[in-house]
Amino acid sequence: MRYFLRLAYRGTNYVGWQIQPNGETVQGTIEKALQTYLRMEVKTMGCGRTDTGVHASEFYLHFDFEPLEDPAQLVYKLNHLLPEDIAIFDCIPVGDDDHARFGASQRTYHYFLHRRKDPFLKGQSTYIIYDLDLDLMNQEAEWLKSVKDFGAFCKAGGSQHTTICDLKECVWKQENHRYIFTVSADRFLRNMVRSMVGTFIDLGRGKITSEEFRAIVNSGERKNAGTSVSPDGLFLARVKYPFL
Repeated sequence: MRYFLRLAYRGTNYVGWQIQPNGETVQGTIEKALQTYLRMEVKTMGCGRTDTGVHASEFYLHFDFEPLEDPAQLVYKLNHLLPEDIAIFDCIPVGDDDHARFGASQRTYHYFLHRRKDPFLKGQSTYIIYDLDLDLMNQEAEWLKSVKDFGAFCKAGGSQHTTICDLKECVWKQENHRYIFTVSADRFLRNMVRSMVGTFIDLGRGKITSEEFRAIVNSGERKNAGTSVSPDGLFLARVKYPFL
């Protein structure tokens, strides 16, 4: 039987979601906990592959196992086995063909910046020392929703076969001394959000004009876009499935 786990994690202490040989990962930590409780090796599939230091306030994985008498008990036990920076919220029985990665219809990311030094945001937001023109940034964010090819924001070496994405939401907001970027799409490319934010910051600081911003996007060349920002402020925030 297939189960979805809904969870959240702080990515600071991990080299990303996906198991790899060069450090501790969120996936590896969860699979160890599942094996301890279920007394059997369990393989998981995540809804995405967050990079080193990136967080998730909502994340889904699936795994296959024999029918569980009490899925809520699994949640309880896993939370006692896992470190404090990973939390399991729900265990949901789904169809055998429902897939955490390929079944997602939309993903939403948040990126957080803070304008004033704040010790409580360390590792979860990026500190900047300059003001940003959010009106101008939102003008181009609205235009960006009409774009289909996001090759200019795609880091080389990814597994993607196309750089086409369908943006549903793209907006900047300010709350006191914090800037919050929200972007939703059917799919995202490797390093896409962090390079988008870096380019928006160049626009908001006045380093590039609206015309130059659009030329960068239309070029399809990553070398023309802004520097990728720190992973600290990036959160996978929502994942939508047609069957949940």
